[in-house]
Amino acid sequence: MTNGQVTIAARISMLAAFLLLAACAALQQPGTGAGVSNAAAPALAKIRSENGLLPLIPDSRLEQAALRQATYMARAGDLTHTTGWRKDFASRMRKADIHGFREENIAYGRFDTAKVLDVWMNSPPHRKNMLNPKVTRFGLASVDDGKGDGRYYWAMVLDD
Repeated sequence: MTNGQVTIAARISMLAAFLLLAACAALQQPGTGAGVSNAAAPALAKIRSENGLLPLIPDSRLEQAALRQATYMARAGDLTHTTGWRKDFASRMRKADIHGFREENIAYGRFDTAKVLDVWMNSPPHRKNMLNPKVTRFGLASVDDGKGDGRYYWAMVLDD
């Protein structure tokens, strides 16, 4: 192998290592918790049925709105309904073109889907949102806090 071939091989190896490290870093970033709504739908339907209400329909637009909020909270390390750009829930929903009666539940902790629903059902304001008869659709998302300790930021958006 000539010096030129060694240099090219070394550069290719370094590029491959860099790309591998970049991919690993990307896997650790928050923002990967979409798809939770469909998994949560049966449990949420049971909760509502036990309270004399119709089930909620998972909605991908609401899930995307929930994912954006959960991602924001994970990146900021803050459990809040308002973003750092002073965008409250109502303004975020308008920007996402989600209109009508809307509610939002948020949570942070070492929860799976069943546990976060249970936590919300044992909190009067969150329970009220989930059992509101005006609500017909929902989106639920979670985002890992990025610290490797199994904690997640959760957001649920409910709409009529």
